[in-house]
Amino acid sequence: MSTSVEPVAVARRLPGDLAMWFFILAELSVFALLILAFTVAQALHPQMFSEGRQLLDRSTGLAMTLSLLTAGLLAALAQEQVRQDRPRRGAVSLWLALLFASGYVGIKLTEYAHLSASGLGLERNTFFTLYWILTAFHFLHVLLGMVILGWLAERCRRRRHDSQRCSGLESGVLYWHMVDLVWVVLFPVVYVLD
Repeated sequence: MSTSVEPVAVARRLPGDLAMWFFILAELSVFALLILAFTVAQALHPQMFSEGRQLLDRSTGLAMTLSLLTAGLLAALAQEQVRQDRPRRGAVSLWLALLFASGYVGIKLTEYAHLSASGLGLERNTFFTLYWILTAFHFLHVLLGMVILGWLAERCRRRRHDSQRCSGLESGVLYWHMVDLVWVVLFPVVYVLD
């Protein structure tokens, strides 16, 4: 009698919907082009970009980074809770993610107000034109991500997501991770690297 165990093939699937993956790739392509424009302009005007960067508060940028990454961690934890058939706990994690994302929004709006009051608007120079375009485009993605997180939290609260029905949740969380990923690249490019 043989006691060998046959390996069981586990079917792996791409989390979320394929359409969301295409959307994310398209959005990442747009961000890549904007970041490329920023880096080319920096190569052409290194002094202007260095001086512009000195007028930004890196600690503010770091606080926004921590806020977004914490929201991303909580969204991932929510997804894991739902996969374990605990959608109500997932909803709590999503509401907390939304709270941390709100922290980012508050910090960013304060930074925008400060820069505007200091005369560092879109028309100031090439650095600030690209700063405003890049960060405002990302900011709009954060706002959309927050709407998605809130909608997912409500669906989890109502038990519309569970281990068998979580593709929509996965797609929403994937979108939020794209927002995180873009900021993790934007923060050093815009605030730190000379």
